[in-house]
Amino acid sequence: MPFRSPHADVSVPDRSLTDVVLGGADARRSQPALVDGLSGRVLTFGALCDQVRRLAAGLSRRVGKGNVVAIWAPNVPEYAVVFHAVARLGAILTTINPAYTVEEAAFQLRDADARLLVTTAALADRARDAVAMVTRAIDIVTIDEVPGLLSLASIAIDAEPPAVTINPATDVVVMPYSSGTTGLPKGVMLTHRNLVANLVQIDAIEARDLGALMGVLPFFHIYGMVIIMNFGLMRGVPIVTLPRFELEPFLRVLQDWPIALVHVAPPVVVALAKHPVVDNYNLSGVTWIFSAAAPLGAELTDAVETRLSVRVRQGYGMTEASPATHYTAPGAERPGKVGPLVPSTECRIVDPVTGLDVGVGKPGEVWVRGPQVMKGYLNNPEATAQTIDADRWLHTGDTGIVDEDGYLEVVDRLKERPR
Repeated sequence: MPFRSPHADVSVPDRSLTDVVLGGADARRSQPALVDGLSGRVLTFGALCDQVRRLAAGLSRRVGKGNVVAIWAPNVPEYAVVFHAVARLGAILTTINPAYTVEEAAFQLRDADARLLVTTAALADRARDAVAMVTRAIDIVTIDEVPGLLSLASIAIDAEPPAVTINPATDVVVMPYSSGTTGLPKGVMLTHRNLVANLVQIDAIEARDLGALMGVLPFFHIYGMVIIMNFGLMRGVPIVTLPRFELEPFLRVLQDWPIALVHVAPPVVVALAKHPVVDNYNLSGVTWIFSAAAPLGAELTDAVETRLSVRVRQGYGMTEASPATHYTAPGAERPGKVGPLVPSTECRIVDPVTGLDVGVGKPGEVWVRGPQVMKGYLNNPEATAQTIDADRWLHTGDTGIVDEDGYLEVVDRLKERPR
């Protein structure tokens, strides 16, 4: 029998992602939505909604429902503007890693059939080179001003964007790329319902008073995109962005902002546990450090908890699951475990040789099923069928063990599985 979430099932609203995420923004128009952690520049909820409206109106002259827009940028407040302007039009955003080479970016632009690329001045030359490698003509629009290129400000229009009918269950809203263990990266088609489901699932578990969120995990990646950027906006929590992880700016933001919950990846936990400069900052406002993207061992967990007087929580997921399938609630931490299932989600632990389910305490491949599981891979039905079976079980390719309380421990990787 499948393992089931200990949490009550959630109801997933039949609404578009932007309706859910920014639906409460009018009530907090003067409050900060996104803050540039380096400059202190603030984008309020009112300004965010206004810029989304204006940019969507301007973009509607260049892209329409189902068209793909790419963004190649580090974390900045305008990332959310672009994200929701594209989503509001029923178009699809594909997010490109700022560290990509020109050739890697060109592959994604070509594979996704992007019509327009949003980037920054720092990446403009590489963007021109990448676009030149694609047969289709692609407009380049920059977040900041670059001579000779369009900018967000120059294409925005003070008008209402066209009304678009969105089917949340079938219409794709975002298409990040997942490299897999072998082969070329694949476009992961995530619908409005997929992302809304995961937001509602996390909302049912997460603490209510978070103060602010740290936006250092990259927004191009599903973790930063959903669990920080969109979750924070939905909750009405200010998100303090950093374009990259650098320890002292990161610590300064934690000291200066009321950030109770810090989402990070394991290398950041190592720095917090061991780097001497950490002692120069007052991090007393931090209650939880939440780590995902790779397993975190009990020894490192103990070290950072002791040093900072915090609790370490973990979660598990993948791009193909929007991303979270397992998520540790406040007060339910267990060293080395990534937590129980999120609401409305099932899990099987399957022997990769026999295909049979194994019991509590025994290792097997982690399979998950829930409303957050992707629609499929773009133009790749074979890879889709290898990853999602006929009963909609997502075969993660990870080996895990579930204990008697339903907590998952990820222990290895099945190398032959695509991801």
